[in-house]
Amino acid sequence: MSDAKYFQRGKIHDLRTELAGDRKDPKHTKKRTAMKKIVANMTMGNDMSPLFPDVVGCMNVPIVEVKKMVYLYLINYARSKPDLAVMAVNSLARDAEDPNPLIRALAIRTMGYIHVDRILDELLRPLNRALQDKDPYVAKTAAICVAKLYVHNRELVEKEGLLEQLKGLLNHENSTVVANAVAALMEISDRSETYEFVLDVSQGNKLLTALNESSEWGQAFLLDAIMRVVPQESEDAELLADRISPRLQHANSAVVMTAVRVILFLTNYIAKDDVVNTLLKKLGPPLVTLLHGGPEVQYVALRNILLLLQRKPDALKNELKVFFCKYNDPIYVKMAKLEIMVRLAKDTNIDEVLPELKEYSSEVDVDFVRKAVRSIGRCAIKIESAADKCIGVLVDLIQTKVNYVVQEAIVVIKDIFRKYPNRYESIIGTLCENLDSLDEPDAKGSMIWIIGQYADRIDNADELLDQFLGKFQEETSEVQLALLTAIVKLFIKRPSVGQELVPKVLKYATEESDNPDLRDRGFIYWRLLSTDPVAAKAIILSDKPAISTETDNIDGPLLQELLLHVSTLASIYHKPATSFIGGIKTRKLVKSRALVDRMVSRPELPQDMPG
Repeated sequence: MSDAKYFQRGKIHDLRTELAGDRKDPKHTKKRTAMKKIVANMTMGNDMSPLFPDVVGCMNVPIVEVKKMVYLYLINYARSKPDLAVMAVNSLARDAEDPNPLIRALAIRTMGYIHVDRILDELLRPLNRALQDKDPYVAKTAAICVAKLYVHNRELVEKEGLLEQLKGLLNHENSTVVANAVAALMEISDRSETYEFVLDVSQGNKLLTALNESSEWGQAFLLDAIMRVVPQESEDAELLADRISPRLQHANSAVVMTAVRVILFLTNYIAKDDVVNTLLKKLGPPLVTLLHGGPEVQYVALRNILLLLQRKPDALKNELKVFFCKYNDPIYVKMAKLEIMVRLAKDTNIDEVLPELKEYSSEVDVDFVRKAVRSIGRCAIKIESAADKCIGVLVDLIQTKVNYVVQEAIVVIKDIFRKYPNRYESIIGTLCENLDSLDEPDAKGSMIWIIGQYADRIDNADELLDQFLGKFQEETSEVQLALLTAIVKLFIKRPSVGQELVPKVLKYATEESDNPDLRDRGFIYWRLLSTDPVAAKAIILSDKPAISTETDNIDGPLLQELLLHVSTLASIYHKPATSFIGGIKTRKLVKSRALVDRMVSRPELPQDMPG
């Protein structure tokens, strides 16, 4: 029989009677049963606070199971009933001196959760004693308790010297205590404006010594603490990276990802390019191994691989097939894989990438299909020698007459036309056959741009543009702007054909539109055409800025910051942690002799790092 029998609404009066106990029940069976019912009712959301005095009376029961449930009850109701919580002060203080280390630790942990001033005052004495406790379980619990207390009252923690005691635990003989102390100090440092947790190389090496005896949780924190080390010499960073490298083969994904983050951090302090390249190459296989895990682990690995590829584009040059999408991959994993496929695509493997992308374009998920079609266009822009093949695939997709495929293909073909002007005009006829199927602003705007750009080569350009002009007022501002510019281009290139459309579109733009951007552009075109046609031609038909896939790259300083946050939410969102987490410090590289030497050969490193 499971504990399901306890999950039924209990009457306060009956529970109070059971908690009162009975002399004929020396093993406190009734109290244990009553506490299970109370905890079950709390879990279901029933208000058990009227039983507070009765539950506090059970703190004298010398049974660990009962005490655990009482502590759970106190944590749950103490914040909402601070006056009643004071009743438990003496009992908690007494339990903090209990001979049983488990009870001592539980009492300390419970007092740390209850943010009531009277209890926090009483916590200081047992907490000081617990930090020096010979039992490692008590000491590691006290370490985390200091971090909780710091959040509530940092002045008290600093005044009582608890931070120094906490730092002293870094030399503790038990690796679990060391890991908990490290976790507490890092949490405090991240949240504090005045305290900075910094380690020297010798302390960093001591922490790495504790790795082998630590749990996976502890290893992740100990590795993360190495980022608080500021190597002054390149050799120190090399030694630390060499000692961390074996963790890349760990079975736990959190340990692997933390090791990746720390090695990326240390490469900034290593002067030798060959050593840095060797270390970066080591990061690829462990990340690829994570792609055999669950979809959530895969997604985290993929988002971090995207950052690594921007730091070292050839890190996974031989692993292209690993990123091919499987039929049962979740959509978010497929999208991330497409990004990486485009980054890994080059002239030597484009014959493998294109058929794969073409196949994805016939899938049932519309968003995935759009991304696949867009990826074909990006490959064309990125690899000039493959542009003909990419255009051929896009034309084949347009022939399928699938509405959203056609529209996405037209959008990317516009970019290809901008990248390679006067090369693929032969397919314009095919594009024009699909005008009736366009119903999305992006696709309409792209098609209108193509017609305007090649108005001198499309015989019926005026008729095509006139079709769009008939519904000018109903279109989005994006389409209206594109149509205005396209008709003016038509007039400049073929005045006799465009002279009827120009007055109409200028009238719509300047007199019948509420959009200030559209009105301003209309007035500018009108004045240019009426005062200086030569200048109008030079301005409106000027060369367009070159299109490049480099615009997808994250800018240098932001990329450097995100690489310091590998395996955190920042690396998944590709946004600085400070943009979505309040009260946290920005991670930056701290200057040292080793970093200055490296910056000379790495100009992409941000130059505004704190000294």
